[in-house]
Amino acid sequence: MNKLTIDLAEFMQEFWQKKPTVLRGAYAPFIDPITPDELAGLATEEKAESRLVSLVNGKWKAEHGPFDDYSHLGEENWALLVQATDHWIKPVADLIKPFRGLPNWRIDDVMISYSVPGGGVGPHVDQYDVFIIQGHGSRRWRVGDNLGQTQFVKTPGLLHVDPFEPIIDEVLEAGDILYIPPGFPHDGYAVTEAMSYSIGYRAQNQQDLFSSFADYVLQEDAGQTRYTDANRTLTSEPGLVSQKDVNDLRDLMQSLMNDEQFFTAWLGTQLSSAKHELNIIENEWELISEELIPALEAEDELYRLGGLRCLYFDAQPDVCFVNGEKIAIPDGGRELAKLMCNQTELTLEHLSPYLDSISLTQWICDWCNKGYWYLASDAEE
Repeated sequence: MNKLTIDLAEFMQEFWQKKPTVLRGAYAPFIDPITPDELAGLATEEKAESRLVSLVNGKWKAEHGPFDDYSHLGEENWALLVQATDHWIKPVADLIKPFRGLPNWRIDDVMISYSVPGGGVGPHVDQYDVFIIQGHGSRRWRVGDNLGQTQFVKTPGLLHVDPFEPIIDEVLEAGDILYIPPGFPHDGYAVTEAMSYSIGYRAQNQQDLFSSFADYVLQEDAGQTRYTDANRTLTSEPGLVSQKDVNDLRDLMQSLMNDEQFFTAWLGTQLSSAKHELNIIENEWELISEELIPALEAEDELYRLGGLRCLYFDAQPDVCFVNGEKIAIPDGGRELAKLMCNQTELTLEHLSPYLDSISLTQWICDWCNKGYWYLASDAEE
């Protein structure tokens, strides 16, 4: 199993959202969790988000999948990229495990890139943190300083920035990691046939958050409190909106966000919603508690669906949020809910404190019947 060999706490203090760096051998020895052929197979699926980026005769081209033929591309200057591969392939999802010291709500997905020599996507800027793990082969990366470069459309579906002076110019080999904070321009191309695994961390902007909050207010038919001014005095300047009026209207709006229960209810649904399609496969038959316990006793495990977001809040101890849904926690199940939100694999040892309760055992089965968790033995079939 691949294992992270750096001190993540020290890394966070020195580099996180501060400066890019190359972490030599940080994930070495590295074993690719997927082959190029398997990645190409995933790119044939309608639900998988894939792109082909190529550079032919000095011209960039970006195409969106699904794809079933690559024979026209040649042996140089193209790359296949597939988003959210952790949603579909458990060994890919396992790449995130060493980074779970960062909160789950910040994790976006694992994007995999397969490139032939010269293949890449050109100089660009991302507005999120990313760990790029080098798999099979080698890739040269150039990273520039964060100088507020302007993005432009190089070709439909492909944003670029102007050429930049690199502060990092390195060739990555298997097991090396390149960390890039938001805003730092970068450009990578394969030296040999290469696989790269990008673990991205999303950060919503104010526009996205306010838009989502407004939608939730309308959905819940909330925000009906009106402005009042019982202590209003007459004015000699009727055209003036006084500073007190401004403050009162702002307070009226903020009072809804200051409602801890309402705000966290919205935030839980917003942060737990998947950005990419999930590979939810509901059971053909319902798993019941009488079947769960024998399966766990037979050294089976429960695996959480790749990409599933499971969150909880101190302010709402009786609910958790899963895939955009607010779920009530049964009596006595708070610690179980935390366990299921914090862990991606559960064994009998993890669950045994809760299996004496019929309601909690059935609650675990309910998660399985929704396709959110599954038995390891089912994955092997």
